[in-house]
Amino acid sequence: MVMEKLGDSLQGALKKLIGAGRIDERTVNEVVKDIQRALLQADVNVKLVMGMSQRIKERAMKEDPPAGMNPREHVIRIVYQELMEIIGKGADIQLKPQTIMMVGLQGSGKTTSAAKLARYFQRKGLKAGVVAADTFRPGAYHQLKTLSEKLNVGFYGEEGNPDAVEITKHGLKALEKYDIKIVDTAGRHALESDLIEEMERIHAIAKPDHKFMVLDAGIGQQASQQAHAFNNSVGITGVIITKLDGTAKGGGALSAVSETKAPIAFIGVGETPEDFEKFEADRFISRLLGMGDLKSLMEKAEESLSEEDINVDALMQGRFTLKDMYKQLEAMNKMGPLKQIMSMLPMGMGGLGGMKLSDEMFQATSDKMKSYRVIMDSMTEEEMTDPKLIGASRIKRISRGSGCSPEDVRELLKYHKTMQTALKGFRGGKFNIQKMMKKKLGM
Repeated sequence: MVMEKLGDSLQGALKKLIGAGRIDERTVNEVVKDIQRALLQADVNVKLVMGMSQRIKERAMKEDPPAGMNPREHVIRIVYQELMEIIGKGADIQLKPQTIMMVGLQGSGKTTSAAKLARYFQRKGLKAGVVAADTFRPGAYHQLKTLSEKLNVGFYGEEGNPDAVEITKHGLKALEKYDIKIVDTAGRHALESDLIEEMERIHAIAKPDHKFMVLDAGIGQQASQQAHAFNNSVGITGVIITKLDGTAKGGGALSAVSETKAPIAFIGVGETPEDFEKFEADRFISRLLGMGDLKSLMEKAEESLSEEDINVDALMQGRFTLKDMYKQLEAMNKMGPLKQIMSMLPMGMGGLGGMKLSDEMFQATSDKMKSYRVIMDSMTEEEMTDPKLIGASRIKRISRGSGCSPEDVRELLKYHKTMQTALKGFRGGKFNIQKMMKKKLGM
């Protein structure tokens, strides 16, 4: 999960609150101290943290819980709301034809983000293309061309042409029939006068609907200075924060950008093109607090899966054969890394009752899922439809065919039975989970 250390610390503070015998001033103070420590370790500005801490204490002691909400849920709701104030709102990104200009310092991940952004719009059903107008950095043209070909998005560039403004003009003409046109401009080691002039000239030609500044999360609180500088130069409409998965300073970058009043548009949460998310503050905070992000999970499923991939009606009616399980494993593989999917489920569902899995355990689980698919490839259609037919002799045959041990086959059958039982329980409780989430967040 993105900012996993911060999330673990915040969830630990809330568990202390949930486990307390009564909610009094002492309990609130202890929880607030834990939250303070977590935020400061994530490089969030001290002044912001102290101001938020004071507001949580005052509201927890003075405000009456809304009707139907107990004191614990009320304090959790306050923490959620105050974290939202620090992080700020996301940018308004509409799914319609538009031109986007990318700006930022060198090394921020701007070129990669340009390709990932094109892929984001492509997943939403829009035709996207990129213009390679970074003529300053050697290799920028080839990097963007390679990424574009890999992602099957449109590309325009003029290798060897040093005139970024001319390339932009030609590129926008070449991509005229595309819904989304993304112009990747040159970065520098600092915001220099020639960079500002070039950005302004490109801006005049492109007339972009959005100007996104790309920031490396690792710079922490320094994000505020950079965002201010670029905003004063070209008037940015949103910020893309990259490499949030690889730094302890992500909280500092997020809060620093929010302080400048520049909305956060997207966040980079990994190396693959799919690890790029539209920033939704409410969903982001919900995941940090262990409450999951069911909306994003459903969106990811809609983007990745077709109706043939998984029969939801059959699952919810309790009909769960090995064929269904095979489809489910294939579907999960399409949706992305197991760890990312699990982080979108509330504690108690994906969180496995609040238990944390290490990277090694996630990898072992992913490997196990792959071996299950191999085993099922050695089963007959009849066995896949009715697992009860699989006795000792069939287990021996399946193990020989798949190259796995009989114990592995038995483990698969046990896993299927567990999943079948779990789905029956989920069918009875899914609406209660949604109701609980709405109640806790005051939605």
